[in-house]
Amino acid sequence: MKNIFTLKLFWLFTVLCVTTINCAYAQTSPDYNPLSLWYEQPAEIWMTEALPIGNGPMGAMLFGGTDIERIQFNEISLWSGDRMAREDVTEENMGAHQAFGDVFIRLGHDFSKVTNYKRELDISKAVHRVEYDYEGIHYVQRAFANHPSNVIVVELTADKPKAFNGDVWLTDMHGADITINKNRFYSVGDMKNGYEYEAQLQVLTTGGEIKSSKPEFAGRTLMPTLGLRLIKCDAVTLILSAGTNFKQDFKSEWLGEHPHAKVTKNVDEAITKGVNTLFTEHLADYQNLFGRVDLNLGKTADNLRAKSTLHRLRDYTTAKSTDPELEALFYQFGRYLLISCSRPNSLPANLQGVWNNSNRPAWAGDYHSNINLEMNYWPAETSNLAECHVPFIDYVTSLREVSALNTQKEYGDVRGWTIQTMNNPTGISFWKWNLPGSAWYAQHLWEHYAFGRDKAYLRETAYPVLKEVCQFWEDHLIRRPDGTLVTPDGWSPEQYKYEPEEGVTYDQEIIYDLFTNTIEAANELGHDEAYKKKLMKMRDDLLKPAIGRWGQLKEWEIDKDDPEDHHRHVSHLFALYPGRQISVAQTPELAEAARVSLNARGDESTGWSRAWKINFWARLADGDRAYKLLRSLINLVDETKTIYGKSGGGVYSNLLDSHPPFQIDGNLGATAGYGEMLMQSHADQIQLLPALPSAWPDGFVKGIRARGGFEIDMTWENNKLTQVVIHSEFGLPCKVTYNGKTWESNTKAGTSYTLNTKLKLQSK
Repeated sequence: MKNIFTLKLFWLFTVLCVTTINCAYAQTSPDYNPLSLWYEQPAEIWMTEALPIGNGPMGAMLFGGTDIERIQFNEISLWSGDRMAREDVTEENMGAHQAFGDVFIRLGHDFSKVTNYKRELDISKAVHRVEYDYEGIHYVQRAFANHPSNVIVVELTADKPKAFNGDVWLTDMHGADITINKNRFYSVGDMKNGYEYEAQLQVLTTGGEIKSSKPEFAGRTLMPTLGLRLIKCDAVTLILSAGTNFKQDFKSEWLGEHPHAKVTKNVDEAITKGVNTLFTEHLADYQNLFGRVDLNLGKTADNLRAKSTLHRLRDYTTAKSTDPELEALFYQFGRYLLISCSRPNSLPANLQGVWNNSNRPAWAGDYHSNINLEMNYWPAETSNLAECHVPFIDYVTSLREVSALNTQKEYGDVRGWTIQTMNNPTGISFWKWNLPGSAWYAQHLWEHYAFGRDKAYLRETAYPVLKEVCQFWEDHLIRRPDGTLVTPDGWSPEQYKYEPEEGVTYDQEIIYDLFTNTIEAANELGHDEAYKKKLMKMRDDLLKPAIGRWGQLKEWEIDKDDPEDHHRHVSHLFALYPGRQISVAQTPELAEAARVSLNARGDESTGWSRAWKINFWARLADGDRAYKLLRSLINLVDETKTIYGKSGGGVYSNLLDSHPPFQIDGNLGATAGYGEMLMQSHADQIQLLPALPSAWPDGFVKGIRARGGFEIDMTWENNKLTQVVIHSEFGLPCKVTYNGKTWESNTKAGTSYTLNTKLKLQSK
């Protein structure tokens, strides 16, 4: 433990020290926070500049305006389109995730006269903060999204009394009438599909008075006829809550009670608690999740530390600066986003998490089943956020009945179920049946068990889904005369120029993974022996991955892969990641073929594609190539129109991933990639630093998770492991490997094991 303690002291010292440097920036700020995004001007563009906060079901993007502050907000279950299947149409309308509304605060502080402005998102506390000086008064805005109370809180304070004069408005993206009663705004409306929604915004003040305000323009947006005017107030607090009558239950036709009572209760109780209690509650809840993992990849130079996030990104992109703290921030930003948009008892993160300013978002802001939804949850287990995985698992289980009906409608008398590519919260789907999609979903149910070891969950939730999806493939696979099992009508997403055909590698690999996970689940439960043996025979008979004419891993059974094809999808490498059929250790020839395919595909592509390739190269034990992909992803861009090719992929100045446009999967897939570079546990052993890049010679990580219920803390110096602590939660046998050395032992539940660089046991 000595090395960990020393490195932590070093980290604390570097964060707090103030160093004089010979450049335009004289000092590293004494309040420098390595887990903060900060900027020197308000945001103007929603997608590229505004900053996200969220509590799971609700999200908001904040602009930090001094003249007019805009807080655009969402609720995850507000959807347009069909809610239930219809007999009067050949294809249902899937609809799209909807924007909910905006809160506007007009203070009239001319930014050209503002000094000492700073806009900041502190992801260690999940709090947005704006502060500046205007006409001799220091103003501070603090905003946070409280999960336990399900409210968004915005607090405005100043260092002098009677400082706040201005207006507050609430708007609705679907034209609902806005009413006010006792300084509380109400936005109540309904959608054509039966969804009812409501938002309430309470305005609280200290000192001064509040009056109704007249209709006025605020920026480009026409305000509703009702608003509230702030007159000589000492402080202002806004409490916002929103909800719908969506219920995650097919039998109730996805409808529950009107949200009025729930939203009213949220706001009333938040008022009673008060801002300080709400913030304390928020901080405890958030840091219980976020604080589990600590990552140090080295110290950034003080001249870079002194710069805003925008300027650091510019230097990183154009000057190729070395900025390990920015890279560590990007990892933790992915964890921040997942915590903020995916909590139990809510829907999972969609293509944009929970943040959406349009009623017609790109790709409907949907649940895309051919990689994007799955990628959102790749980091959930390894980055110690298993609770954030639960919304995806609940979503999958809620779709079983409706998806079975949809599948039978399309494929006749088959058991089990599968899905199309684009999906809404209620199982209404659109475009292109993605036959192995349900098997890819099922992988997540198995992984949640592989890390968490909850046998009741495995028995009651995961195994029934795994078996149902296997039964679909029992009925749908074709057995050739030689006994080989192939899919009859597969595709390789999203290769439009090829017609569906038998034995596509993407399909075959995912079915292999499904059968493997189901076999292991049956072993864990100790039952269904006959079915397990049947699956083992079927898995053996599946058409397996093969090597093509130019040394590549074949994308199709027929050897027609084009070495000039730079498509963003690399679906035929599923078996490398997130699958486990191909590995450097166990299938070296196939791993080399995967390497050939990756080199041909190229590095540059959409943001999420670059994130996937980080994981691929990590599994191939090439840390420097994975790091090259990471740098190409942390690439400052500003394009918001849809681009599929090489250009456009990267991040915006707010660190959100650019496809373009914004898609959250690139952020979350990249966070998973860091985990794969530092530790892998998919091959029945814990591999330490399997793809550590030379760019991270010294560092430590604390709290990442391995399959089997183990947590890992480790330090490294000069690109070599110095110490690792293995925390065993369930007392399972443990095998650890590093640099050709192995430590293998039975463990005790609740016991920690400290190993040195040679994997010799130091203490437990």
